[in-house]
Amino acid sequence: MPKKSLILLFFITPQFIWGQVQFVKDTLFASGDSVVVTATRSERKLSNLTVPVTLINAQTIQQTGSIRLTDILKEQTGLTMTSGFGAGVQLQGLNPDYTIILINGEPLVGRTAGVLDLNRVSLGNIKKIEIVKGPSSSLYGSEAMAGVINIITDASNQTPLAASLRMGTYNTNDINVYNGLRSKSIFYQGFYNYYATDGYSIRPNSNNRITTPINRLSTTQQIKFTLNDRTSLLLNTRLTEETIKSNIAVSNGGVTINSNGNEHNTDANLSATMNYHFTPNLKTSFRSYLTNYISKQDLLTISGTPYNDLLNHLFKRIENQTDWAIRKNINGIFGLGAVWEGVKSSRYDSEKLRKENTIQYGFTQWEWTASDKFIIIGGLRFDKNATYASAWSPKLSMLYKLNASHKIRLSIGQGFKAPDFRQLYLDFTNAAAGNYSVFGSAQAQKVIGQLSSLGQIGSLYNNYYLLKALEPESSTGMHLSWEWTPISKTYISTQLFRNDITNLIEVQQVGTYVSGAQIFSYLNIGRAFTEGAELEFKQSLSNKLVLSGGYQYLITGDKDQIAKIKDGTVYTRNASNISTRLTMSDYVGLPNVSKHKAQLKINYSNEKGMFANFRIIYRSKWAVNNTNGNEVYDSGDDFAKSYYSLHSSIGKEYKNGMAIQMGVDNINNYIDAIHLPNLAGRTYFINLKYQLKYKTQK
Repeated sequence: MPKKSLILLFFITPQFIWGQVQFVKDTLFASGDSVVVTATRSERKLSNLTVPVTLINAQTIQQTGSIRLTDILKEQTGLTMTSGFGAGVQLQGLNPDYTIILINGEPLVGRTAGVLDLNRVSLGNIKKIEIVKGPSSSLYGSEAMAGVINIITDASNQTPLAASLRMGTYNTNDINVYNGLRSKSIFYQGFYNYYATDGYSIRPNSNNRITTPINRLSTTQQIKFTLNDRTSLLLNTRLTEETIKSNIAVSNGGVTINSNGNEHNTDANLSATMNYHFTPNLKTSFRSYLTNYISKQDLLTISGTPYNDLLNHLFKRIENQTDWAIRKNINGIFGLGAVWEGVKSSRYDSEKLRKENTIQYGFTQWEWTASDKFIIIGGLRFDKNATYASAWSPKLSMLYKLNASHKIRLSIGQGFKAPDFRQLYLDFTNAAAGNYSVFGSAQAQKVIGQLSSLGQIGSLYNNYYLLKALEPESSTGMHLSWEWTPISKTYISTQLFRNDITNLIEVQQVGTYVSGAQIFSYLNIGRAFTEGAELEFKQSLSNKLVLSGGYQYLITGDKDQIAKIKDGTVYTRNASNISTRLTMSDYVGLPNVSKHKAQLKINYSNEKGMFANFRIIYRSKWAVNNTNGNEVYDSGDDFAKSYYSLHSSIGKEYKNGMAIQMGVDNINNYIDAIHLPNLAGRTYFINLKYQLKYKTQK
């Protein structure tokens, strides 16, 4: 359907309404009575959690005007958006592949180079987002080494029909439609989202766009059957179809190669959950989940050479979890599950053969409420992986309430990340960027040996002889937080964290072709750490005005590199191009990590439905390229500049269900096309809505 017809249809259909969650009049922040499930895999009040959790509610999402998951996550303390291979999220300095992304507790799949593109997740039907920082492998297994982000859709059925239209700069349109039905025993909810943009340009009258034209259609269908007072069945389907007009420039060895074409992505999901209550204190749930992510890219380089890329990721899981309240102050959780996973890719030796892996796992967690002031939780998980070594993941956390105004939370745990299919089986030569090759560790020596017998290998580095079966990366994390509420209108939280990573899997050059093109593979050679502090606060200036903010100070480093620097064996070049020994004062740590990140927000709302907000986001500089050849990131390397961006929106909700919202993102029009391709220039938008409500029974 043409875009003009879609817009016309919206305006001539009066029953269209927007948003299944009303703009409520309470605080923009979650209260201690808010229920959280991600931290413990069971419903717990926020005030009684033993680990720090960031809870973003629907009102916050709506009042900022956010429409994609990346929009709201970039404004959270301790989270940084990355831009390589899509929009990923970096949590407390750890790369995107160390954070698991869930929708209603089920994992998203389809990572490219470890990055899950979060732009594909719409926020139109989101009830809340729960963010748990720190190792969470004791509950969620691999990929939860840095933490968990769980997107929970709304199932409240507060309205039978809803719709929204957002129009913005760059011919961007976002349309949401929601419908729901309910009876005594059946609940149904449908959600539909259409998103389209022409992309945006960093220069007037230029066709070189940072974000290329996108068309995306997604839908979620959910139906719940209440079979009796003990048993319920929930079925859920989710489908996203996306087409992207790709215009890519890749640089390697000083040569830039331009390619253009199309990318088509399909994300299909199906889940079923059966819940049964034996008694009020004993319940169990059986969950099954099937998801298939297919991405196909067809490009032509500037020379006319075709470039095709296929990724087909199939993921199946079954799981049982039983919750048992043994006593009033002791609760236990037991779980068993199995995963079948397979990937077909043109970047492997054959896109017709699916590389497969199976995992069986079990976990348990025990919660002891020793008193009204002290709660302790211990958990343990075992993952038996058919391809890699098995892994144990323990975790211990506690909450101590000093008094009504002070709370201390402490958590210590171990996490792990198993090598992925890419790190094992990649067999990829990039014709669009100088014909370099990357081979997975499981087949690198075999493939390179075959190439050597054909006379195609120029040289082999010492790293080649270190190639062996990869082991899972592991981390030990500690998180300490202190929360202070001196008065009812003031909240302050201070958090200290440390993550130590071993067996870090890194890409290393292991040789060259006769032509000089590089050959890479993966090795367990790294030891790294991230540590820092976070400060968050909220101050109610009045019943209508709230000031809030957050700041993160972050230090990262490669332990092996630091040891070499202290031994005096690492050199760099100064401004006069003279080689000098590198000192710790010049060392900057891991790449793509900023030492400082902060945000400040002011929100206004009144009893008449009026609201307004103003937000500032700041990020300090970060290292992006090693330019002096010492393989260590220091003050002489290339950095992306520090920046800040300003955002604001204003709106009003009327009693008849009508509402309007207007806003501007990136008011100061900050643009860095190379290092921040996902940050558009100044963007204006308008949201229109009308809400149809159930009639009140007299």
